[in-house]
Amino acid sequence: MVSIMSLWLPILLSAVIVFVVSAIIHMVLPYHKSNFKKVPNEDGVMDALRPFNIAPGDYMLPLCHGPAEMKSPEFTEKLKKGPVISMTVFPNGPFSMTGSLVLWFLYSIVVGVFAAYISGRALAPGAEYLQVFRFAGCTAFLGYALALLHDSIWYKRCWATTFKFIFDGFIYGLLTGGAFGWLWPSL
Repeated sequence: MVSIMSLWLPILLSAVIVFVVSAIIHMVLPYHKSNFKKVPNEDGVMDALRPFNIAPGDYMLPLCHGPAEMKSPEFTEKLKKGPVISMTVFPNGPFSMTGSLVLWFLYSIVVGVFAAYISGRALAPGAEYLQVFRFAGCTAFLGYALALLHDSIWYKRCWATTFKFIFDGFIYGLLTGGAFGWLWPSL
């Protein structure tokens, strides 16, 4: 058994590597550029929504509050008329990525901690690189990728977008497994 504290270096290094590679994936590689579609008449849609002063948050249109309301003719008619929307509203103003980047790095540390915990409980000091790689990499993949299926299953996010992010999670899992395998404590 290997303690989490003795794995602080692979935890931090894997977080740094994932942070840098994710920046490259999203800023240099083109495959995420099609994740979102532009609505027709964007200015008109924005002008139509602006008077409602919608606070930042997650919204569903139309929204019902239970099975009885979902079966009502009024709700059924709203669904038929559309549009049916699940949306997230951001605060107005310039878009700053600083807070999101900090949270992403902290999230990568959390994934590394779980990879350290699972690997450290399963393997002893001096374990072979491929054993460590397998446990840490698989755990990291689970942390980065599998929960993403939820949004396509329940909120109709485009499956292609979800699979692109799962592919990213696969890469992050490989990188995390590599960092742990490389820096695993010897006997």
